[in-house]
Amino acid sequence: MKRRHFLAGAGALAGGRSLGQPALAQPAVGGQARKLVFVPTTNPPSYDPVWTTAQATRNVAAMIYETLYGRDKALNAHPQMVDGHLVEDGGKRWTMKLRDGLRFHDGTPVLARDCVASVKRWMVRDAIGATITARLDALEATDDKTMVWRLNKPFAFLPNALAKTQSTCVIMPERLAGDPFKQAAEAIGSGPYRWVADEFISGSRAVFARNDAYVPRPEPVDFASGGYHANFDRVEWRVIPDAATAAAALATGEVDWIDVPLPDLLPMLRRAPGVTVGRLDTHGIFPALRPNFLQGPTANAVVRRAMLAAIDQTDMMIAVMGEDRSGWRAPVGFFVPGTESASEVGMEAVRNRPGPDAIKAMLKAGGYNGERIAFMHPTDPAAYSAMCQVAIAAFRRIGLNIDEQVTDWSTVSQRRNSKEPLDKGGWSLFPSGFPAVDYGNPMLAGSMRGNGTAAWVGWPDSPKLEALRDAWIDSTDRAEQKRISEQLQQECFNFVPYIPLGQYLPSSAWRSNIAGLLAGPMPVFWNARRV
Repeated sequence: MKRRHFLAGAGALAGGRSLGQPALAQPAVGGQARKLVFVPTTNPPSYDPVWTTAQATRNVAAMIYETLYGRDKALNAHPQMVDGHLVEDGGKRWTMKLRDGLRFHDGTPVLARDCVASVKRWMVRDAIGATITARLDALEATDDKTMVWRLNKPFAFLPNALAKTQSTCVIMPERLAGDPFKQAAEAIGSGPYRWVADEFISGSRAVFARNDAYVPRPEPVDFASGGYHANFDRVEWRVIPDAATAAAALATGEVDWIDVPLPDLLPMLRRAPGVTVGRLDTHGIFPALRPNFLQGPTANAVVRRAMLAAIDQTDMMIAVMGEDRSGWRAPVGFFVPGTESASEVGMEAVRNRPGPDAIKAMLKAGGYNGERIAFMHPTDPAAYSAMCQVAIAAFRRIGLNIDEQVTDWSTVSQRRNSKEPLDKGGWSLFPSGFPAVDYGNPMLAGSMRGNGTAAWVGWPDSPKLEALRDAWIDSTDRAEQKRISEQLQQECFNFVPYIPLGQYLPSSAWRSNIAGLLAGPMPVFWNARRV
C-alpha cells in the first residue's frame, strides 16, 4: 500500500503556511508564558472516562480528576489521594485513609463516601472492576476519611487496579457518581486543572484552568505518582484534524505541543527551529480491530478467524508508521511482545498466513454467504484511518462484503455502544488503540474478557477465556501463570476477541521552550513549564 502524501505540510514547514490552510490565533504575548496550547490526537468525545474508554477522554480525565493510587513510569502503584493503606485478615481487609487537603473544584471537601460511590460506579463498567466485584463482600466509608474493603479472597493487585490509566477509576462527588452508563452531568474532580465548561467547543477547543486550591503531594513527581504541580494558568486543547496544519502551527509557535504528529511530517519537524521531537510514550499503542459478537457476520467465529488471517500486520504498521522498524513491531500475538505473558504459542496464525483462496474456502465452509459487514472507518486520528484502509482492502480481497462507513472518532465512540442489528444502525467492526501497557498479562487486558453483556463493547461471550483469566489471577506461581497465558493466547487465536494489528510507539513534538514533560504511557500536564 502506498504511503500517505501531505504536500501541504511540506510547503507549510518549508517556508510559511500553504494556501488554503487556516490561520490559528496567536496567543497574547503577555499571557503566553502562562498558557500551554496542546493538539490532541482526536476530539475528546467526553470528560467521563467511565462512560467511554476513548483515549482522548482518558487524557482529559487525568487533568481534571485524581485517583486513589497513581502509577510511576515503571508502572508501580503508589498512594495518591490516599495517605496509605492497612492490609489485614490475610489480605482480605483493606483500610485506606484519604490524605489531607483534598477538595473538589466546586469547593467541597473530598470525603470517603465520594470515593466509595465513584469506585462502585467504575467497577460496573471496567473489566478489572468486575473482577474486584466478584471478590468483594463490602466497600464502605466508615468515617469522612476512611474506606474499608472486605474481600472474600485476597487480591494483592488492588492498588494497581485503582491506579490504571485506561477506563480510569477517577474520583468525583457522590452526587455525580450515578448511572455508569450515562455521562456524568458535570466535570468536577479534585485534580490540578479544572474543566472550563463554557469555553468548550466540540471539535475545536477544550480549556482547562489551574486549580489554585490544589495541594500537591510532597514526593517528587514520577509520571502519575507524587506531587502534581500545575505551572500554567491555562491549558488549551486545539483540535486540528489536518496533520500538516498542526505541524505548521507548531513550527511557527502557534501551538506548543502535538501529542502524536503524523510520522510523515517528523523529518520536517526535526528540522524546524525551536521544535523538539521525542518519544514520551514509554509503551506505545497496541492497535486492534474490535468485532461485534452479537450482530451480523462477525458473530461467526469463522469470519473472525478469516479476518485475522487476512491481515498482514507488517503492511498495517508500515501504513501507520513508515518503513523505520524502530517505531513498530509486527507480527504480534494477543499480548505485547517482551511482556510476562507474551509467547510464541499459536503465532503461526499470523506468521504463516494462508493465501486469499484458502481463506475464501474457509469462509464458504463456515457459512459466510456475502452478508454485509458494517465497518466504521474514522478518519481521525490518521493512524486509525490508515489501519482501516489496509484492513478494508485485505478483507475485500478475500471476498468479504465490506460496507465502509466513513465517519469521525467521536461518532464511533458513541455508536459502538449500540447493540442494534445492522439494518437499524448497528455495526460490525471498528479500529481501536489499546495502551500497550495494559496488554502484558490477562489482568488489565480488558478486551480479552469474554463475559458477555458485561464485557466491553462487542460483548464477546467465552466461558473458556473467563475461566483461564480467573485461573491466572488466582495463581501465585509464575510458571503456572506462564502456562495459563499460553493457553489464553491459543484460545484467543481460536475465538478472536480482537484482531491484533501490531504495536507502534509514536513520537511527540513540542516547542523547545517547554520543559518538564514526563515520560509515561499517556500525556500528562503537571510538571510542564515554559523556560
